[in-house]
Amino acid sequence: MNQLNRAQKDQVKQLAQVVDVSDKVAAEVLKAANWSLNAAVELYFSSPRYAKGPAVDPNLLDALFKRYSESGQEVILADGVVAFCEDLAVDPSDVVMLVISWRMGARHMGEFTRAEFTAGLETLGLDSVDKLKEQLPQMRRSLQTDEGVFSEVYRYAFGFATEKGQKSLALDTAFAMWRLLFDDGKWPLLDHWCDFLTEHHNKAISRDTWNQLLEFSKSIKPDLCNYDAEGAWPYLIDEFVEYVQTKNSEIST
Repeated sequence: MNQLNRAQKDQVKQLAQVVDVSDKVAAEVLKAANWSLNAAVELYFSSPRYAKGPAVDPNLLDALFKRYSESGQEVILADGVVAFCEDLAVDPSDVVMLVISWRMGARHMGEFTRAEFTAGLETLGLDSVDKLKEQLPQMRRSLQTDEGVFSEVYRYAFGFATEKGQKSLALDTAFAMWRLLFDDGKWPLLDHWCDFLTEHHNKAISRDTWNQLLEFSKSIKPDLCNYDAEGAWPYLIDEFVEYVQTKNSEIST
């Protein structure tokens, strides 16, 4: 909030009152809506990320945050995140932790600020680990069956996994995130994509490439039969299609 100008702070207060959320959540929604109040209201009510749960006890949220943060710290760091995962009985690399981080609006992998942790759980309507554990199966299902949730989590994952101060995602990290998100054969061309990047790209992934791949995976069939070479795909994806077609041709001969 301290980095916002007076007009933006007024918008935050107004949105917080209109949709009944904390200033932190209101500021986050406004930023995503390019500081258009009307667009922010529409985004808040249409995005599954901001679906609001029942009322919670702020004292329980504060105690829960203090359980995982070091004394006097306003952030839960790596050790606290591991302890949080242990209490949830999930591995830190489990995709459900990515969904939780998305719902909390966590900016960086491996940490939760007080505002992210408490406001996120407040939005979920959860004030205990046991209550959150009960929601994990539903979170997994929503990622697997709700295309809107999957798309939002996918786009969120880029910034979440990018190192602080960097604009591109390290290639090995991108591979790990793709394998996490496209688990269980969700996109059959994933191995080909990773092999192609290793052989022909071998550098960090831009946000544009990250997002374009999502659209490609959703709209182009695994056999590439509906791929249009004259379409508006970026050059890297055009090269990838040529790479796969060449591989398939070699196999068939």
